[in-house]
Amino acid sequence: MKRTWLTIAALIIAAFGLKAYSDTMATPEIKRATLHLPGIAADAAPVIIALVSDIHVAGPDMPPERLTTIVRQINDLSPDIVMIAGDFISDKRTATRLYSGEEAVAPLDGLDDRITKIAVPGNHDHWYEYSGIKAGLTKANVTLLVNDAMQVGPLVIGGVDDHYTGRADVGPTKARMDAMSGGRIILSHSPDIFPDLPADFGLVLAGHTHCGQIRYPWGGSPATMSDYGNRYACGRADENGNTIVTGAGLGTSILPVRLFSKPEIWLITIRPPNPQ
Repeated sequence: MKRTWLTIAALIIAAFGLKAYSDTMATPEIKRATLHLPGIAADAAPVIIALVSDIHVAGPDMPPERLTTIVRQINDLSPDIVMIAGDFISDKRTATRLYSGEEAVAPLDGLDDRITKIAVPGNHDHWYEYSGIKAGLTKANVTLLVNDAMQVGPLVIGGVDDHYTGRADVGPTKARMDAMSGGRIILSHSPDIFPDLPADFGLVLAGHTHCGQIRYPWGGSPATMSDYGNRYACGRADENGNTIVTGAGLGTSILPVRLFSKPEIWLITIRPPNPQ
């Protein structure tokens, strides 16, 4: 009987190990959403945004070569804008290889030149190789928005610094956005800025949580790295006239393992408000 139970336990462990490997190394799933943002002219053409986050370049699961493959996948989606919600690099102790900041972001230079590329920093970027990441993003023609804003066609895009390390400054970012006109989007590494926005402000795009990275089979996660638990940790939420989309990210943190949480790319179509 004891041998039978040991065999069953070994089979269960093996099954979870295979599932974890499959989820960790999976081709990113494409999640889709369509949003109607106030402030966009009724005759404006739709804008397609690809949201990615938490690339966490490091061995064994996310070497630069894998990111190069994902960049080709993004190009095939033909977005107008790619928005990257921070954590380009990983410094995890379980990594089989760490890369410099410039090495980590170099594959982003392969994004189509017709795409507008915007990013914000994450907590791991501040902890490890931030100067190299900034230099590499400049070479790859990615605009790093740090508590600042810019106009992109019919959209006003604000980018806030990392909330987790206390660097986010939403007030000045919002003030710069208010000086422009268009549909308002804030790119943030952490979703935790969302509840503090005024009503009917617009859209927040975020990452950081990895959707839990290691999740329960029935949904939810024991750890999200968010002060709000699972409330904004995964996917879309609508509150107070605002919308947030939090992506599961691409890479891993702490442990090089995902379970019941596959890598994601969100493809978000922005349209003018629905006519009343």
